[in-house]
Amino acid sequence: MDSSVYRTLAQRLDSLPNGFPPTPDGIELQLLAQLFTPDEAALTARLRLSLESAEQIALRLGGDPKALREQLKSMARRGLIAAGRMEEGIGYKLLPFVVGIYEMQITRLDAEMARLFEDYYRQAFGHVLGVQPSVHRVIPIGESVRMGMEIRPFESAAEIVAAAGAWGVVDCICRKQKALIGEACSHPLDVCLVLHRRAGAFDKAPGVRALTRDEAQETLERAARAGLVHSVTNTQEGASYICNCCTCSCGILRGIAELGIANAVARSAFVNQVDEALCVGCEICVEYCQFGALSLLGVAQVDALRCVGCGVCVPACPDGALGLVRRPEMEIETPPLSEMEWLRERAAARGIDLSQVL
Repeated sequence: MDSSVYRTLAQRLDSLPNGFPPTPDGIELQLLAQLFTPDEAALTARLRLSLESAEQIALRLGGDPKALREQLKSMARRGLIAAGRMEEGIGYKLLPFVVGIYEMQITRLDAEMARLFEDYYRQAFGHVLGVQPSVHRVIPIGESVRMGMEIRPFESAAEIVAAAGAWGVVDCICRKQKALIGEACSHPLDVCLVLHRRAGAFDKAPGVRALTRDEAQETLERAARAGLVHSVTNTQEGASYICNCCTCSCGILRGIAELGIANAVARSAFVNQVDEALCVGCEICVEYCQFGALSLLGVAQVDALRCVGCGVCVPACPDGALGLVRRPEMEIETPPLSEMEWLRERAAARGIDLSQVL
């Protein structure tokens, strides 16, 4: 394998705010070689984060626009780059490796790729998760929040689902990856929701089962009943997915559980609260908490620093002793308004010149 073209692409992906740091063993190059041909890697390394038509790319890079368009379409269909509508027609742009290229490989993921990703995760992914603002933020389902608490639309999983125009469900690539390396967990696979503002967006999408709004809400509730944590992109606007996952498999949540990165995911605006008059000390909630935020000292105790405000334990309490309450305002980190604001803040945190990739 001529690694130079993949090294160039890896460096380009690491120049994005999300990050794609190198490993001592060059595992990131092996991952990219599994996904891209050398020609595709060379082209991708010269794309931008903003949409460009095939004609605009051809004018900038040279080459035949028609042939380039076919190559770009093929790459977009395989989730190697993104495609979207623009005034000039269909445009194409860079995707970060996570969240982006990797998550789009659910149908291509095999045991070899799963092992490569696990090795990459353990060697380098912590450098991605430790940067702020976080890639993901936790959101609860509204039912786990105590009555009378203010819930802004971007703070509730149910509200985000309700606001979408199209809904779909895909298998969780995190749990599939762990299963392929012999570390499967018992949580359901088919619960990762994808959202779009345009009605019917997933009707013909490969690998996506289109849902109605009611079916999407039921999928969300099914994930909650299974004890899964809901998280979305760390912005107020433009949520395009709800990740329903666990600390046993999720690449983001494992950052807390395995890598010890406390801010690997942005916590919600809420924190768990125990009604000591109702708590009987049964310990069920302690078993449900994936973040070690609950303990028992006569009655349940909450470690507010460890609690991410997911609300997973709330419906598990048979006595109704738990509920989420709003954190003090000084402790609430308001997420960036838009993707562009997130990109700017993240680029600044990493010392990246965002103009070089836009």
